[in-house]
Amino acid sequence: MGLFDAVLGTENQTQTALNPPEAFAVIILTATASDGYLSVEQANSITFVLSRMKLFKSYSYEMMNGLFDKILGILQGNGFNALFDAAKDSLSQDLRESAFALATDLILAEGIIAEEEKNFLNDLHQALGVSSEIAIQIVQVMLIKNRA
Repeated sequence: MGLFDAVLGTENQTQTALNPPEAFAVIILTATASDGYLSVEQANSITFVLSRMKLFKSYSYEMMNGLFDKILGILQGNGFNALFDAAKDSLSQDLRESAFALATDLILAEGIIAEEEKNFLNDLHQALGVSSEIAIQIVQVMLIKNRA
């Protein structure tokens, strides 16, 4: 323990541990809000989509709200980078690809993709270690899916 740790504490240096569902939700929330805005409709859509996944089958409505509250608390206390890093570190490769696919789907579902969202998806596939080939396939499929 360093001198400043003893005096100032380590609140800003806490390591955040997330379980896979929490980590997955972090990726989806950050992707959906990557344009700087999260509407009520988007939040409801996230809740609906996540609740239909195997990963969240045991989550009640109250548990889902508690999950979002926990994520927002970590975001406020530790910042975006710490939250994202904890999420990334908690996901298996399969869940990373699934998170990228769902994030892409939700971003493209709006019909208009902002430059910030394009940049976020590009950074996301790299940060999650999703290969360029898989990322391109996912984007192509989600563009087809969201045409209608």
